[in-house]
Amino acid sequence: MSVDLSVVVPAYNEEARLRPTLDAICAYLRAEPDRWGEWELIVVDDGSTDATAKIAQEAASEEPRIQLVSSESNRGKGSALRLGVLASYGSRVLITDADLATPVEELDRLEAELETTGGAAAIGSRAHPDAQIEVHQRRLREWLGRMGNRLIRTVAVPGIRDTQCGFKLLDGDKARAAFADSRLDGWAIDVEILRFFRRAGWSVTEVPVRWSHRAGSKVRPADYGKVLLELLRLRTRAVSRVDLAVTGLFLVASVLLYKGLWADLDRAYLRDAGQDQNQWEWFFAVTADNVVHLRNPLFTTLQNNPEGVNLMANTVMLGLSVPFTPVTLAFGPTVTWALVLTLGLAATATAWYWLIARWLVRNRWAAALGGAFAAFAPPMMSHGNAHPNFLVLFMIPVIIDRVLRLCEGQSVRRDGILLGLFATYQIFLGEEPLLLAAMGLLLFVLSYALAARDVARAAWRPLLRGTGIALLVCLPLVAFPLGWQFFGPQSYKSVLHGDHAGNSPLAFLQFSGRALMGSDAGADPLAMNRTEQNAFFGWPLIALAFAIVIRLWRLPLVKALAFTAVAAAFLSLGPKFRIPSTDIVLTGPWRALAHQPLFESVIESRVAMICAPVLGMLLALTAQRLTTWSPVLRGLGFAALAAALVPVLPTPYPVRERSGIPGFIVQGTYKKYLAKGESLVTVPLPHPGSADALHWQSATGLGFKVAGGYFNGPWGPDRIGIYGATPRHTSNLLNDVRNSGRVPVIGPNWRAQARHDLEAWNAGAVVLAPQYNEGPLYEAVEKLLGRPGERVAGVWVWDVGEE
Repeated sequence: MSVDLSVVVPAYNEEARLRPTLDAICAYLRAEPDRWGEWELIVVDDGSTDATAKIAQEAASEEPRIQLVSSESNRGKGSALRLGVLASYGSRVLITDADLATPVEELDRLEAELETTGGAAAIGSRAHPDAQIEVHQRRLREWLGRMGNRLIRTVAVPGIRDTQCGFKLLDGDKARAAFADSRLDGWAIDVEILRFFRRAGWSVTEVPVRWSHRAGSKVRPADYGKVLLELLRLRTRAVSRVDLAVTGLFLVASVLLYKGLWADLDRAYLRDAGQDQNQWEWFFAVTADNVVHLRNPLFTTLQNNPEGVNLMANTVMLGLSVPFTPVTLAFGPTVTWALVLTLGLAATATAWYWLIARWLVRNRWAAALGGAFAAFAPPMMSHGNAHPNFLVLFMIPVIIDRVLRLCEGQSVRRDGILLGLFATYQIFLGEEPLLLAAMGLLLFVLSYALAARDVARAAWRPLLRGTGIALLVCLPLVAFPLGWQFFGPQSYKSVLHGDHAGNSPLAFLQFSGRALMGSDAGADPLAMNRTEQNAFFGWPLIALAFAIVIRLWRLPLVKALAFTAVAAAFLSLGPKFRIPSTDIVLTGPWRALAHQPLFESVIESRVAMICAPVLGMLLALTAQRLTTWSPVLRGLGFAALAAALVPVLPTPYPVRERSGIPGFIVQGTYKKYLAKGESLVTVPLPHPGSADALHWQSATGLGFKVAGGYFNGPWGPDRIGIYGATPRHTSNLLNDVRNSGRVPVIGPNWRAQARHDLEAWNAGAVVLAPQYNEGPLYEAVEKLLGRPGERVAGVWVWDVGEE
């Protein structure tokens, strides 16, 4: 059948308006038979319960070019349009609503647009500046509709002003292909079809039309919300079984790594976490407490009383600790800690998988390999002991994706806005990972621009413009929190990490302590501690990566990835480094950044973490290429991958039994000794080497304040950042006694100093719990205070508060 134009009219309970609409369309098409050629008018009855079908049949008996297509039940506009369009034969397909809110005469404009541009679709637009709104809706209804449409186009179809207008002229074959692929039955069908056209590269043009609001319209402002829900369901359906399987495998792997923690949440403590598990649980607990009591989430005096702690200057991950408040309140901070680590690691792997699958490789399992390595690489596993801010990085791939979209230049404003919002959220997850990601992106962009200059010339303008938009969005949102962080109470300028914070070149060739083929004895001498094994990729993987780069060197992408990894590794060596097995010390490039704002607080060995996703991408590229090789070569290739990756497979995190909480705390006996605002002085005071008192607080409802603590805070007139509270003579003395077991001579000067320090801490009680060197500690406190302690609920107590 040869048909030039098909007109599709969806109808549901339209007995009052359908016949005038059909008569108007037929009269218009009959008026110029030579112009429109052979035409058909398809009415789709979407399970009406009135006389809609009967009226359509009567019209069809008078005009044989009218056809009725019926649905057994009311399934929605999307279903009706799909039935109608798929039943059509026209070279062009006009879709119009049964109320003719846009007069059929406006077909002239749409047809002229397609004839002029040769496009695939012309949309009648009420939002076009030249559109004529002849009859307006009520003002509130119109405003709600505009807001809903704006939200839909921002989320789903940027660049199109009016996604929901029901008057569209489409290329017939392309329309049938789009509707055959469609899945939605409701109002969101318009958006789904437009997105199909966009993805296929078919041009879509908006044409201004006349439009009048019709009484009895079935579209309500709330339907825009339904459209968003339908689009969400569409996204969910788009997730393939492979995607679900990969995500499930990542989650299983994460659970297995933390199985020791989950096996006994009451007593299990990650063995290599140092005091960080105590600290992070306290962060989650204090954030939840601040939220539920509507306190400032950026500050607290529960530690370091009375000076307090600048929480924004400590990575409390407000982006997670705030949303997890109900979990923390209901189940305790240890559950939140375990969930953040386990789910965050799986989410990070999934995000890298998604990024690699979207931009790098088509083979989903190759992308899974790359995503797995990016998230489960040795440096990440090291931070998984104690630093969720460096383990939970699911926003970094999302940010990178938006930067890449900006380079395409299709929706610069939307992508710039989203980039700004994503960066804002990442700031509340971890600022240092964002800084490292920005460094890695800058290294990659510069090297890729040199390797593919034609691409760079097309991308730099939208990238710069979008970055500017992102900054305009981000900076106002973070201005107050960052102002509080850098200039508020207990803020500091930088954190000193010592002269050995860079990587040794040998660290890249060694296996980490958590790797299958590694050991703590081999890794410990080459790292600051077990939570900072920031390289340790192992020599087989480094050798394989070198071979991959040589094999694929002709690809600009591989050149850029290689440069990024090498530059990051070189920077991570620090301001100076020693050539292994020699006494030769060379200056490293980090020296130029070491004392710059922001960079001065970075542990330079962490820059090597940039290498993890880079290596993951090289592995994904290689795995995909291996699938095209002959069986023999493919087997050899995957054997080489296995030989490089098996040695660095992560092993489950070991745990130890956590120290118990004294009955003095659990039973609430401390309340008798502390007046309002007074702090509990534990012996020794909590510090980065021993912070059990933070666990006492977080596990029992934060009912008391402590002097000292484990946090980042200022020290000295220059406000240099240190770990823990500003040291005092008494706290130093107690630490020395705890470590050595020896009590020095304590005379009047020491006792006077102790009184001064207790006043500074606003102390209410001094508490000595059972511990190593408890005897010398008791003797020291007894001499400092000039009186014996009182044994209460399993601890020694000295009441030093105001009477």
